[in-house]
Amino acid sequence: MPAILCATCLDAEHVTAQPEEDLLGPLLPVLMPWLVTRRWFTHERGHLERLRTVSLSVLEEPGREAVLLHALLDARHEGSGTHHYQLLVGLRPRLPAALTGARIGQAESGRWAGWTLYEGTEDHELMERLLARTEQGAGGALQLSLTGSEPLPSGLSARALAVEQSNSTVVFGDRLLFKLFRQPEPGEHPETDVLRGLTRVNCDRIPGLVGWMHTEGTAQESVVLGILEEFLPARGDGWDLAVRQAADCVSGSCRVVPALDGFTGEAQELGRAVAELHTALGEAFGRQELGPTEIVGLVDRMRLDLRTALEQVPELEPYGGRLQALYEDFGKLAVRGRGRGLPGQRIHGDLHLGQVLRTEDGWKVIDFEGEPSRPVAERRLPQPVLKDVAGMLRSFDYAGRQALATLAAEEEASESERESAEQTAARLRRLRRAYAWSVRNRRAFTAGYAAAGLVDPHCHPVVLRAFEAEKAVYEAVYESQHRPAWLPIPLAAVQRLVSGR
Repeated sequence: MPAILCATCLDAEHVTAQPEEDLLGPLLPVLMPWLVTRRWFTHERGHLERLRTVSLSVLEEPGREAVLLHALLDARHEGSGTHHYQLLVGLRPRLPAALTGARIGQAESGRWAGWTLYEGTEDHELMERLLARTEQGAGGALQLSLTGSEPLPSGLSARALAVEQSNSTVVFGDRLLFKLFRQPEPGEHPETDVLRGLTRVNCDRIPGLVGWMHTEGTAQESVVLGILEEFLPARGDGWDLAVRQAADCVSGSCRVVPALDGFTGEAQELGRAVAELHTALGEAFGRQELGPTEIVGLVDRMRLDLRTALEQVPELEPYGGRLQALYEDFGKLAVRGRGRGLPGQRIHGDLHLGQVLRTEDGWKVIDFEGEPSRPVAERRLPQPVLKDVAGMLRSFDYAGRQALATLAAEEEASESERESAEQTAARLRRLRRAYAWSVRNRRAFTAGYAAAGLVDPHCHPVVLRAFEAEKAVYEAVYESQHRPAWLPIPLAAVQRLVSGR
């Protein structure tokens, strides 16, 4: 049976030998350099001060060499808070060639001295073992709760999805998708909560929830580690499909008007899908009017985020006063103009083109964790649905700009001469096409939403503009920290929004 072991805090810069019963301690010198390179690792100012092992589960079977270590760690940075991480580490005395790309390093001491550590989600044998053991109740402190009474299908082969994201995803037999949260928190997880509610009201715009993996304890003490949901075969996510189509149009390869507008039908259908999702969320979790107190709270958070953004992104400074005016106009309209307040309900909270899949049955919406930078309690608060609409509108703007940037990068790679007048004119034509593509698809999306939703976005320009501006400010902070070359995209949006365009 797996054992649950605890270790004391460890200094990240000087790891010493640990007591014999601490199996993870000797592995930390190998794990830490790898951990800080993961996309799901949160980088803070100040050095990594310590790692603390919260729990460790060892899943091994007689006669099989591969061992799976499931660990929950607390990582603390000097002068900042603590972040929680879930690690799934495989161990083998000899690493098969198929797993070479998953290699982390080699243990130098401890029980597994000389063995190779690797990313466990890449090993189908270990993932199949994890699913089977937790379903059967033989996972020790790791448990799997199912939404239905039927057991899971047996004999499903596992494979990791090679996608760049903040969690890890494993597919079982193209029937089930297992999403493992890399930064889990105690208490009910927002995605589990939302999918359970939407599954209950038979929403067909989502993958059905099959179950969730968690630790032992009460609902508040237990940690949700991952969700098991229906696998959705898809032609691609909205982002990839939109950028490809936008690139065709921006490059001028679309020769006829219907082809030029080729994605608008998809955008309109996506608007309908999001509207239907919001209707189902309202049925599952209820709706309420946001009164003056709630609206003032919303505006205060927007102002606070803006002040922080102005400190982090100097390029936003020229727009600070007009951005604040947009937020204040929204607050005044919502409190005084409507009289009875503003409709609010549970929303997606982090909606963009990368969060939707195009399947044979239409658009499906995924990833209901909400905005990762927000506290979990805040993500559950009722919000205006136009906040989600604004997020998708910003995503269409990004898709058009990304298509333009991709073509420009290809040209730079193939041409070294100074730009000619003809090339300058061609670049300006592409810029206009990218903007036109975004405008067409933004309009198509809002039209589809208005046709199927309870709110017509066109009738609430002040509210929509405030939420778009809030999203663009958030994007500016993100880009300045992670992708400085992309910063002009949200800055252009901010300039457009404060100018009333």
